[in-house]
Amino acid sequence: MYLWDTDGKRYLDFSSSAAVNFIGHGVDEIAAAMAAQAKQLEFVHSSQFTTPVAEEYAQELLDFAGKHFAGGCVYFTSGGSEAIEAALKLARQYQAEIGRSKRHQVLSRDQSYHGSTLGALAVSGNKRRREMYLPMVREFAHVAFPYCYRCTYDCTDGCRNCGQEYAADLEKAIEAAKGQAAAFIVEPVSGATLGAVVPLPGYLQSVAEICQQRGVLLIADEVMTGMGRTGRNFAVEHCDVAPDILVTAKGLSSGYAPLGALLVTKKVADAIAKGSGVFLHGFTYNSHPISVAAGRAVLRVLQRENLVRVADGSREGSAASLLRAALETLRECKAVGDVRGLGLLWGIEFVADKASKKPFSPDLNFAGRVGQAAAKRGVMVYPMQGCVDGVAGDHLLIAPPAVITGGEIHWAVEQLREAIEEATG
Repeated sequence: MYLWDTDGKRYLDFSSSAAVNFIGHGVDEIAAAMAAQAKQLEFVHSSQFTTPVAEEYAQELLDFAGKHFAGGCVYFTSGGSEAIEAALKLARQYQAEIGRSKRHQVLSRDQSYHGSTLGALAVSGNKRRREMYLPMVREFAHVAFPYCYRCTYDCTDGCRNCGQEYAADLEKAIEAAKGQAAAFIVEPVSGATLGAVVPLPGYLQSVAEICQQRGVLLIADEVMTGMGRTGRNFAVEHCDVAPDILVTAKGLSSGYAPLGALLVTKKVADAIAKGSGVFLHGFTYNSHPISVAAGRAVLRVLQRENLVRVADGSREGSAASLLRAALETLRECKAVGDVRGLGLLWGIEFVADKASKKPFSPDLNFAGRVGQAAAKRGVMVYPMQGCVDGVAGDHLLIAPPAVITGGEIHWAVEQLREAIEEATG
């Protein structure tokens, strides 16, 4: 759970840096697996060769993703942004391969984040990260996003109606695209930009149905939420939704090596195989043997130690249930407006006034101040701004490794409480 700086100060990694590490730091067998692969073969270009470690790990990942991905394929990259970029291009090629060459638009949501490449920025809604590069970006429709704490609809029915209202926005956007929509990309649980906003009841199911009915591929961005983080192998399983393309990274290698992947269903894979026969895309380090060996070793640790169960908040006594209970106590703090999340992925939103939900002025950088105060106390969190409108709105992301203990959770939350009070004062 811990990191040390050059002065010997110890920090509890309460956010896994950026929701990356899931199995804990310093697991010797991951380094051993990487070293063993490096001794055998350090690199080979994927346009010329494949490797046993990539082939075997790909099948293990497809099995991990469940029966919906049986007979599908895996495309390995060096991280989340690369994997998103590959998914966007694959969605376009899929539509062209099956004779729908007009379909090229990838629809997405406001206040989302999918990566830092130009293609990934185009489908993202993070205002601060996009503004500088907008003249270079070609983008398509962004639809409204479910955000319970600041919902614009009637929530008296447990938010099911709200979910349908937001899903209807997607249907309207597909109609407005006039037959040119190729895919819709969505974070099942929002990441850093909104801070662990959980989908409304029925929302993702309706989105999946709309996409299927309209011939639009559904891309699930599980870069942050995949590989057990939310208490399921992948977050879409909470809603029993089956995407056409699933993108994952971060926890895929738990930070031990740069690694991302997109998992595609047999339907998508067959369209390419029976068409041109080749995905018109590539990076030098696709399926890098050492990175893939790290990912495979991480999956073995994750499964052997039953870490997905540890991240399941519905299981009494699990780390996730203890984390939820501890974080909920922070609602007592004057500046805490909302605590939300799932499994081992949580967001804490700060407000200047609880009654009106008024955010702090962006100039105050309130989340950053809390983060600094927490670090001073030996706890690392992930501060962000812009959750309200892209500029205003402060929140923290909390996403510890699954090896965290109840005692460590209690101590970290107490330090965080003091940090919030210090920043408020």
